[in-house]
Amino acid sequence: MTTIVILAIAVVLLGGLLFAEKKESLKGILLTKPFLSGLCIVTALLQPYAAGPYFYLILAGLVLCFAGDVCLAFFFNRRVFAAGLAFFLTGHVAYILAFFMTSGVNAGTAVSLAAVAVVSTYVFIRLRPHLGPMMGPVIAYIAVISIMVVGAASLAVRQDLSFQARTLVMAGSIFFYASDLFVARHRFVKKSIF
Repeated sequence: MTTIVILAIAVVLLGGLLFAEKKESLKGILLTKPFLSGLCIVTALLQPYAAGPYFYLILAGLVLCFAGDVCLAFFFNRRVFAAGLAFFLTGHVAYILAFFMTSGVNAGTAVSLAAVAVVSTYVFIRLRPHLGPMMGPVIAYIAVISIMVVGAASLAVRQDLSFQARTLVMAGSIFFYASDLFVARHRFVKKSIF
C-alpha cells in the first residue's frame, strides 16, 4: 500500500515538474523537484532491511543526489549548477562503493565497461563544443556516472543475489545515466524537456 501511495505522489509531482520545466517556472520546479527527489529517500528509509554498509552508502548517495537536484533547479547560475554536479558526483561515488563492495570486479565489469565507454565517449564528443569552462567538471562527471553504471552491471551478474534486486539496480543506474544525458543536453546544447 505504501508503495502505491508513493508512486501516486511521484506521478503527480513528475507531471507538475514537467509542466514547470516546460514553462521555465523556477517556483514550480522548486515546488516539485525536491519533493520528487525526496521520495527516493523516503522509499529507502521504509525498506524492511534498512541497515548495513550497502544501505547506508545508497542512502548517502540519495541524500547527496537530492542536494544535487535542488542545485540543478538553478541551472542558470553556473556556480550553483557546478555545486549540483559536485553533489551528484559524490552521490555516484557512494553508489559505486556500494555496488563494487557487493559485487567486486567480475565478467559484468569488463563487458559493461566496453559498452559504457563507447556511449560515454560519444556523449562527450557531442557535448564538447558546448562546454566551455565546464569541460573539466563534465569530464569528471561523465567518468564517475559511467563507473557507477559499470558497478551496477557488476552487481547485476551476481546470480546469488535476488533477480528483482539486480534488475532494479541495473535499471536504476541506466535511468540515472539517461536522465543525466537529458540534463546535459538541456544545460549545454538545447533547452528542451524532450
